[in-house]
Amino acid sequence: MSCDCCNSTTKKPRAICSACGQNCFPVSRQTMLHQVQFPDNQDIAEGDYSCCASPDCNTGYFSISDMISKTRLRAFQPGRQAMLCHCFDISEAVYQAALDDGTAKAIKAFVVQQTKEKLCACESRNPSGRCCLASFKQMEKAHEC
Repeated sequence: MSCDCCNSTTKKPRAICSACGQNCFPVSRQTMLHQVQFPDNQDIAEGDYSCCASPDCNTGYFSISDMISKTRLRAFQPGRQAMLCHCFDISEAVYQAALDDGTAKAIKAFVVQQTKEKLCACESRNPSGRCCLASFKQMEKAHEC
């Protein structure tokens, strides 16, 4: 299952973060406008931006001529929990606890159903601009080990 709201018809090449060397993926201007805090979002120009998802790197988004640090992003504010699903406010900790106590199936089914009904807003709410369903699978796989 993939999130139709996030699928792009054009594949852009991945970029390398100059700060950490991480292989990064392209992100839309729409995602950035929703994720970068006001008033910094007012200065985002058209361009080919990428998102550095490395937790150890301070780079949030970058292009050839611009870099936006994670400290300027809503999702990385102090005290904020690591999120699994930004659209429906499901933290990694909540889903891990549900995996531990056997109630995760209902949470994932809810997100899958909302995605099928196109009620998610991944491109706007997720800092990566991507669908979270793969992240659910990654956590489940890690839990099985």
